[in-house]
Amino acid sequence: MLGARLRATFAGADIRVCIAFWLFGLINNVNYVIILSAALDLVGPNVPKALVLLADIIPSFLIKLCAPYFIHLVPYSLRIILFAVISSWGMLLIALTPPYTDGGTITTKMAGIVLASLSSGAGELSFLGLTHYYGPFSQAAWGSGTGAAGLIGAGAYAIATTSIGLSVQASLLASSFLPFIMLLSFFFVLPRGPLRQQQRLPQRGEVAGHDEERDDNTSDREDQSLLAEPVNESTTRSISPRRTATPISEKSTFARNLRRARGLIVP
Repeated sequence: MLGARLRATFAGADIRVCIAFWLFGLINNVNYVIILSAALDLVGPNVPKALVLLADIIPSFLIKLCAPYFIHLVPYSLRIILFAVISSWGMLLIALTPPYTDGGTITTKMAGIVLASLSSGAGELSFLGLTHYYGPFSQAAWGSGTGAAGLIGAGAYAIATTSIGLSVQASLLASSFLPFIMLLSFFFVLPRGPLRQQQRLPQRGEVAGHDEERDDNTSDREDQSLLAEPVNESTTRSISPRRTATPISEKSTFARNLRRARGLIVP
C-alpha cells in the first residue's frame, strides 16, 4: 500500500532533475552552515559571534530584496558560473587569512563571509526561479537539499576538525571547492531541454514590439490607400496623430519597486 502511494506520488519525476536540484539546494546553503559552525574559530572568543551571523545574513537579505528586479537580465549559465566563483573566492579569503592568534585581521574574514552570503542569496533567487521550468519535483528536491545542508554542513565540519583532525584552515579550504559542484550539476546533470525551449519562445517585450510594428504597417497601408483615392475637400477629415506611450526607464521601475518593498521592513 505504501509502495503504491510512493510510486503514484513520484510518477513522472525525472531523476536527473531531482538530483540536480537537490545538489543546488545543498551546495548553495552548505557554506552558510559551515561559516556559522566555524564562527568561534574565525573571530576568537573576544569578538561577538553575532558579528559572523550578521555578516552571513544581511548581504543575502539585501540581495534577495533588490536582485529580483534585474537579475533576469543575466542568463542562467552565466549566473551559475558567477555564483560558484564568488562563493569559492569568499571561502578562500576566509581560509587563507591567518588566524586571529597569528595576527590575521577579522576584516578580511568578514569580507569573505559577505561574498559567500551574496552568492548564497542570489543563488537562492535563481534556483527557485529555475524550478519554474522543471515542475514541482524540482521544488521538492531543492527544499530537501536545503534541509540536508544544515545536517551535512555542521556534521562535516565537526567530523573534519575533531574525528579526522584537520585544522580549521584546511577544513575551510576544502569547502571552498564545493561551489563548483553547482557547475557540474547545472551543465552535466540537469537536462537543459526545458530551459532552452522556454528561451526560444518570444518574450513579452518582443511580442509587444511585433504588435506595434504590425499596427504601424497596417496604418501605413491605410494611409497609402487613402492617398491613392481622390480626395474630396468637403469630406476631408483631419486625422489626429497617434498618442505614443511614454517609455518607463528601468531605473524608475527599480526605485518604485524598492519603495513598495520598503513596507516589508518599515511598518
